[in-house]
Amino acid sequence: MCGIIAVLRRRSTRPAPDLAALEARLAGIVAGLEAIPTSADPVVDAFEVAAVLEAVDRSLSGIPGLAALLADRLALAALEHRAEDLARTLARVDTEVEAVLAAGLVDDVESLNAAFVRSKDALWAIRRDRLRSARAVDDLSAGDTALPAIEAYASIQTALSALDRLEVRGRDSAGLSVLVVGHDLDFHDPTVARMIGARRDPLFAGGAVHASGDHGQLSFVYKVAAEIGELGDNTASLRAAVRADELLRLALRSPNARTTVLGHTRWASVGIISEPNAHPLDNAEISVVVVGADRDAEP
Repeated sequence: MCGIIAVLRRRSTRPAPDLAALEARLAGIVAGLEAIPTSADPVVDAFEVAAVLEAVDRSLSGIPGLAALLADRLALAALEHRAEDLARTLARVDTEVEAVLAAGLVDDVESLNAAFVRSKDALWAIRRDRLRSARAVDDLSAGDTALPAIEAYASIQTALSALDRLEVRGRDSAGLSVLVVGHDLDFHDPTVARMIGARRDPLFAGGAVHASGDHGQLSFVYKVAAEIGELGDNTASLRAAVRADELLRLALRSPNARTTVLGHTRWASVGIISEPNAHPLDNAEISVVVVGADRDAEP
């Protein structure tokens, strides 16, 4: 059993949201939320709260929302505090509504429950998928707010989060392959050439870099393999390697940079547990294998 993740992204044309306006919308639903247990029409009020939370979640989604959050740390912190307060209020009101339902004071129980489920799902998404992910991307990027960097590290964060969940399908080794095009690095520049040359590895173990063409693609490999460990250890190791990679940061400085990410977590049913055996494998690795094989054999 294994798990695989691919993240491909195209540049969004949606404008960045107004974070102050979003916080104001969240503040505006507190009174309505608290009034639901005694409301004359709790179902309507509950759906109005859910609609606002879902709208805020949509506004914060994707790269536009992420870029806005990373560009204004004070607004990010304010939204985090507001969302935490709302989570506590929602939990308390939900308990009060249960008492109202038990007393038989609401006719459309299913609709009221559905509205609360929508509110909980949307608020969870705001807190975990939007705000917490913004902090994780900020950590990976070391505060780089250039759009190509935000896009790239957001894709890497998505892959790492997916690998965390997929580890139940195998966790003895894991890896990321980060392909960067449009980086505008000059492979003939002595400093760039030294940085790439120091990381050439035909087996593509962790830390390897493969360059193709004079100004073509850069493929970064991050891998980890261990027979003994706990869930989450692999992604923590991969995250640390990405965070420390200065060559990746250089490649993402270009406004033309675009990134594709592949991730894989493995249960070693074939082959030993090692970084070279960990996936994903670059096509250059496949070439090395073919060269060393029987030339007369079927491909």
